[in-house]
Amino acid sequence: MIRLVVANQRGGVAKTTTALVLARIYADQGKKVLLIDTDSQGSIGTVISLKAKYHLADFLVGHIALEECIVHAHPNIDVLAGNRHTSRAEDLITAQGFREFVFEQMFSPYEHAYDVLLIDVAPSITLFQTCAMVYTRRVLIPVAMEILSVQGAMASLESARTLNTMFCNSYHLPVETIGMLPVMVDRRLAMTGIILDTLEQISEKTGVANLSPIRTDTSVVKANKERRFLADFDPRSKALEDYEVVADEVLTIMRQLDGIPQAQRQSA
Repeated sequence: MIRLVVANQRGGVAKTTTALVLARIYADQGKKVLLIDTDSQGSIGTVISLKAKYHLADFLVGHIALEECIVHAHPNIDVLAGNRHTSRAEDLITAQGFREFVFEQMFSPYEHAYDVLLIDVAPSITLFQTCAMVYTRRVLIPVAMEILSVQGAMASLESARTLNTMFCNSYHLPVETIGMLPVMVDRRLAMTGIILDTLEQISEKTGVANLSPIRTDTSVVKANKERRFLADFDPRSKALEDYEVVADEVLTIMRQLDGIPQAQRQSA
C-alpha cells in the first residue's frame, strides 16, 4: 500500500493541489485512493466542492464509522474531509497516551480497501502532522519558488528527523522524506533559478531527492475556481503532464526505499 504525507510548514505552496492531482492520477491508473485532510480549514473539500455529513473529527473522536465519514469524490477516490472541528479533535487526542500512533491505530484496519492513502496536513507543526508522518513514514514536500517556502520545507525535514530521534530507535519506524517537489516553476524568473539552486544544495546536504519540477500553469487556478479536478478541467494541462511524471517518480522512489534493509536506511 502507498502511504504518503504531503507537507510543508509554509502555506500556499500547492500542498492541497499536489495531493488532489496525485490522487486523481493514481485513481485513473485503477488504484483505489483514500485522501485525508487534516487541516481545520478543510481545503480539499473546498477545492473540489465536497459536502460531507461527517468529517475527520467525527471519525477520530466521535466514533463514527469510516464508511459514514468518507465522501466519494471520484469512482476511485474517497475523501475524509477536515473542518473547523479538527482542531478540537486534536486537543482531545493530545491528552491520550501514545497519541502519535492514533492514525496508525485508526486507519490500519481499513488499509485492505485501498491501494493509496494520501494525507494533506496543515501548514504548521501539529499533532496530526506528527500522527500522519508516524503512520505513513513517507513524506513529500512541495516547494514553491520563494524563500519562505524553502524555510517551510527545511522545517518539515527537521520534523522528520526529530520524529526519527524520538521513535526510530525505540519502535523502528523511520520517517523518510521521499523528495522535495519544486512547484509553480517559471524559469523566466530570476527567483526560480535561485530557489532551484538552493534545493540542489539542500539535496546534496541531506540526501533527499529533488523531483521533476511542476511548471506554473493558469489551468490549476482555474480548475480550483471551478471546483473541479485538474484532469477534468484541462486534460492537456502542462502541470498535469508534469505531475504524471512525478507520480511515477514517487512510486519508483518508494519501491527503492522498500527494497533497502531497514537497518541500512536508519544508518544512512
